[in-house]
Amino acid sequence: MIVLDRLKAEGPLSPKEIAARACLPPRTVSFALRKLIRQRLCCKIPNLRDMRQPLYQLDYDRFQELRQVIDRLRIQAGLHSRAI
Repeated sequence: MIVLDRLKAEGPLSPKEIAARACLPPRTVSFALRKLIRQRLCCKIPNLRDMRQPLYQLDYDRFQELRQVIDRLRIQAGLHSRAI
């Protein structure tokens, strides 16, 4: 969730930038990014400033879909909604 939050708040970032800003080990960031890509919550895009460091961008449409599903499940479970 930390990596997802960073991408949502700060836009496209390299894994190195995410690790530095979130105070996470690079290996943890790489693992999280692979999982987010598999879930189609983010995608890899070219970094035109440094092609060796790809950027990762949140898929806002997919994020909104997931958020709606979570909100619906919370309502069904009788839980209060909280911001993601």
